[in-house]
Order: sequence, then structure tokens, then C-alpha cells
Amino acid sequence: MAKKSKRYLAQLEKAEAAGAVNVADAVGLLKSFGDTKFDQTVEVHMHLGVDPKQADQIIRGSLALTHGIGRELKIVVFAKGDNASAAEAAGADEVGAEELAKKISDGWTDFDVCIATPDMMGLVGPLGKVLGPRGLMPSPRAGTVSPDVARVVGEYKAGKIEFRNDGGGNVHAVVGRLSFEPNQLEENINEFIDHIDSLKPATIKGTYVKSIFVCATMSPGIEVAL
Repeated sequence: MAKKSKRYLAQLEKAEAAGAVNVADAVGLLKSFGDTKFDQTVEVHMHLGVDPKQADQIIRGSLALTHGIGRELKIVVFAKGDNASAAEAAGADEVGAEELAKKISDGWTDFDVCIATPDMMGLVGPLGKVLGPRGLMPSPRAGTVSPDVARVVGEYKAGKIEFRNDGGGNVHAVVGRLSFEPNQLEENINEFIDHIDSLKPATIKGTYVKSIFVCATMSPGIEVAL
């Protein structure tokens, strides 16, 4: 196990002393940790009381954050004809069909989001073994399978994020950069928490949201009060 730096341990002590705090105080604490030479990514981690083995308890979807995430995503689109032209005009980084499928099948996954029109899913489906494990497979539920690819490309370029709970019932998301104004981070964090809360499955009988932590790339997690 890697040895923690004195800087990290000092931040951890400060975070543990603060205990569970509201979002505004969590952001303030994160800001006080921001002494690195690069602009750290800020994330939210939520532990949910779901059973990942139950299909009706999978928490998955997408959300367009008001203030974006602080970086532009690299987007590929499976489309033809007018849809391909619209995707290119909207800012997609690469648009194609058979040739794009071949490139991905050969192992290329240097992109953040994969979008497809419904008529392209017969071509995209076999790529699941490459795209699936990386969380890149287009999905109607996530909004990445759509006849209106230009709109979807625009949403992701503006800061839309995707999420899905892992095998431990945890949901993670990037919600901005440490350089964001405090109110921008607060709003993005609250938007994500509220959205996940709104997706509570009807079959959940116990506690749905068990814990919430926010952190930056180089910081310990700060617990958010439920």
C-alpha cells in the first residue's frame, strides 16, 4: 500500500475532524485543500442501499450539470447521411459507421462518450465486448441512443455526465473542477445528489442513500451530511 504524504494526512485529519457537513462547507473544505499545481477534478461518491444483482435496482442514467464539468468531452457518433452531418456540425470529434466500428473493434477507445442513432445499433451491438467494460456502450436509458444526435452531442459538450452504480452499490460522478466558483460546485453537487435521490427504486425498503462523500483528485473524501 502506497505511503500517504504528510500533506494528505494533514488534510485527512482536517476532514475527519469536520465530520459530516453540508455541501457548502464541504466545498469550502475542498477549496482549502487546493494547493496543487494543477486544476483538480471534483467528484461525488454516493453509497446506495441497492442490490446491484436486481435489475430493477440498477441506478443508471445521465444528467446535464448546470455548470458543466470543466473539460470538453471527446465524442464519437455512429450515424449516416444527414444525421452524420448534424453530429459533425454539433461538434462530434469523430463520426462514422462501418469504418468507425472496425477501428473500435481493433481496440481504439480514445474517447469519453459514444452516441448512436437507433438504426446503427445493429452495427454497434457487437462492439459491446469493447465498449461495455469501459462504460462506453450507447444506451437508450442513458440517452446515448437517439435519432437526434446533434442535440445529444450538444448536451455532452455542455457538460452532461453519465453514471451507473457499481457492484458495491456505489455511484460516482465528476461534478467540476476545483477552480470553479464555490456556488458553481455547490449547485452541481446538489443537482447530482438530488437527481440520484429522485431515482430511488420502489423496491427499496431500507435506507436508500447510505453515505455521500465529495473529494478532489489529490484530497481525502469529505462526508456530506444526509
